[in-house]
Amino acid sequence: MRELKILGVVVFFTVFTYIGVNTYAYSVMKPAVAPADFQFKDLPRNDKIGDASRGAEVFMNAGCIGCHGLESQGIPAPMNDADAAASFGVVPPDLSNAGLIFDSHFLAAVIKNPAKAMLNDHKFNESNPHPMPNFYGLGGDIDQELADIVAYLQSIAPEKVSDEQVYVDACMQCHSIKYTGLMSNKDPILMAKYMGSVPPDLSMFIRSRGADYLETFINNPQKHLAGTAMPRVGLTQAAQEQVVAYIEYAGDRKKDERESLGIKVLGFMIILTILAYLWKVKIWREVH
Repeated sequence: MRELKILGVVVFFTVFTYIGVNTYAYSVMKPAVAPADFQFKDLPRNDKIGDASRGAEVFMNAGCIGCHGLESQGIPAPMNDADAAASFGVVPPDLSNAGLIFDSHFLAAVIKNPAKAMLNDHKFNESNPHPMPNFYGLGGDIDQELADIVAYLQSIAPEKVSDEQVYVDACMQCHSIKYTGLMSNKDPILMAKYMGSVPPDLSMFIRSRGADYLETFINNPQKHLAGTAMPRVGLTQAAQEQVVAYIEYAGDRKKDERESLGIKVLGFMIILTILAYLWKVKIWREVH
């Protein structure tokens, strides 16, 4: 009976520590933030119906191909990565998949005013302009032209891309994942100058931060790190889930196996405890 009382005390303080102290520590060290906003409610809404054919003309004539490539359409990037990084600080992404993985309202907003849409207008201003210039249109209805460009990007986008490809398009402009061999080929000195520091390798980020943190951080980095130079990525919910899935694959691909093994270990320990207690009772009964 004495052993059961000791076990009860141990269980009580274990549960108290886990639920009480652990919860308090998380509230201080990892404050709660608003959930991810995949509607991008802070951005202006552009409800114009776009025309893909007109969007192709605007895309070509507005100078977009001066920085961005469309490999799926046979339009290569105008500069190699080294020259682009030296010119802009970062390599402009290929937009072949942009219409699929990025939210349409975000796309329109980021074309119109990239610093504001990506929430790093605290870093880029008139004295330090964003590498991607604002879009002022071709002289017509600017909102219609934006809607047309978005419609064009959506029309050329594939129906589906792999988790790895979404990661490449959304994150590998800055971040590497050495565990899977996806290495950003950007000059770290130029990246540090552009971002303020060298963006970290994300191989173990899922283990150190967790999926919940990644969900809100990718959607809006300012919620966790106010003033960070990391831009809001603007992914759709489905695309962001693919990014998180790939980062989890890279850093925690044994998660399911590990979690199932944990349950088996706990079961083993419970059975072992019961057997040890019964054995102890038997021995002491014979002694007395």
